[in-house]
Amino acid sequence: MPRKQVTLGIEKLLEGDAPLDKGARLGLVCNQASVNHKFHHVADLLKEHPSVDLRALFGPQHGIRGDVQDNMIETEHATDRETGLPIYSLYSETREPTESMLRDLDVLVFDMQDVGCRIYTFAYTMANCMLAARKFGKKVIVCDRPNPINGRDVAGNVLEKGHESFVGQYSIPTRHGMTLCELAKMFNEHFEIKCELEVVPMDGWDRNCWQDETDAPWVMPSPNMPTIDTATVFPGTVHFEGTQVSEGRGTTRPFELVGAPYIVSEDFAAELNSASLPGVYFRGCIFRPTFQKHGGISCEGVQLHVTDRNSFEPVITGFTMVKVARDLYPDQFRWKEPPYEYVFDRNPFDVIAGTAKVREAFEQGTTIAELQKGWEPELGEFKKLREQFLLY
Repeated sequence: MPRKQVTLGIEKLLEGDAPLDKGARLGLVCNQASVNHKFHHVADLLKEHPSVDLRALFGPQHGIRGDVQDNMIETEHATDRETGLPIYSLYSETREPTESMLRDLDVLVFDMQDVGCRIYTFAYTMANCMLAARKFGKKVIVCDRPNPINGRDVAGNVLEKGHESFVGQYSIPTRHGMTLCELAKMFNEHFEIKCELEVVPMDGWDRNCWQDETDAPWVMPSPNMPTIDTATVFPGTVHFEGTQVSEGRGTTRPFELVGAPYIVSEDFAAELNSASLPGVYFRGCIFRPTFQKHGGISCEGVQLHVTDRNSFEPVITGFTMVKVARDLYPDQFRWKEPPYEYVFDRNPFDVIAGTAKVREAFEQGTTIAELQKGWEPELGEFKKLREQFLLY
């Protein structure tokens, strides 16, 4: 089956299909995944562009070249080797551009690859750029890229007010089914950032498409997001970051491998497979992370094999896995201790889940079905809200 041809937002901007004032002084928010179809980096393309004046680069979490690991490992301000431009880190002493960073700029261009999940910081770097732009009278242009896990499926609990963090700044569900341009419009209008915003949609994208059903380039947007397979399971297994069970960081299959030294792989896999979750098979396995949780120690657990990604439910699957791990190994299972993403006074699992209700439900013996039923009304409201911001 031929892949769907997509023109990226940044390609339209570079080709003059989107308005850009001649001589505008630009700042570019980007990382290693900010490439065109020929895998040329957009910083180089904008630097060479005759109509614009690229003045500065801004890097998100993991750094502008994507070489830094997760959770409060900050990157320094630097100078870009290729362009000679200053790089301002937005994962440093500040996560929002400062007045001095923006002083010599007219426009911030945002071109990042998202992964379709609330629990990923790039959308909030975008929101923080929009907040700073409003504060200091600048314009923001967001250039769109595909939601890699499709723009159709919406699932999970909506973040509860009072549980905001850098992995959940606004009340959206775990799997939002939106692109960054669509989120930018929602943040600006519904959540009232109210900056001067322009979005540059893609041409040719169908929201039913997965990334690998298009010809859009894929460069891993963060060190532990190597493939579309990773992004597919991420909205579920990311919740293991809030536990002492390894989510597979330090292996070649992050978020697809889950385990701990005390787990018996056959028992864990059998219990999970008995739940008959759609579109997934759990294969018992042994792995040894090279760093982070249980680094250098053999862990038993499972590998998720997604057999039908269109019926697979990552959020329900991830919560089921956490519940089964806790129920099977109550004496060894532990929640992660704070801090997590600069939140020092809340359980990290609650920070990730965007609520304390999920953890409390597990501790009280609530079933996954009851848990899901509880979040359905808010999820339904979000689905209605979302409709007015969809571009495709």
